[in-house]
Amino acid sequence: MEMNKGYEKELKAARKNLTDLQKRGNNAIGEDALEFMDQALTTEEIVESDLRVALIGEIIKARQEKGISQKKLEELSGVKQPVIARMEKGTTSPQIDTILKVLVPLGKTLAIVPLEK
Repeated sequence: MEMNKGYEKELKAARKNLTDLQKRGNNAIGEDALEFMDQALTTEEIVESDLRVALIGEIIKARQEKGISQKKLEELSGVKQPVIARMEKGTTSPQIDTILKVLVPLGKTLAIVPLEK
């Protein structure tokens, strides 16, 4: 349970930093950095990345709300704990069947909905 509190603290700090960056825009990052990002990534890549981050964030949130450790989620889903850890850290891009296996014991599923503009 101690690890969950630490993770929640880090997540809260990251959200605070993101909000701050969004408020300050170019003043926070610098115009050159934002210009570089605009040139380096296509709109589709940005949308894809945002969706992936949101999905993984929801999986982490659901796991924590149920009080399930990554190891317990391994037992319930059949997905190995190191795979779950890499997925949650964002160091891997999991296949759809892996995501579905992890979602079931969390009482979740995927839904296809229109993107917000």
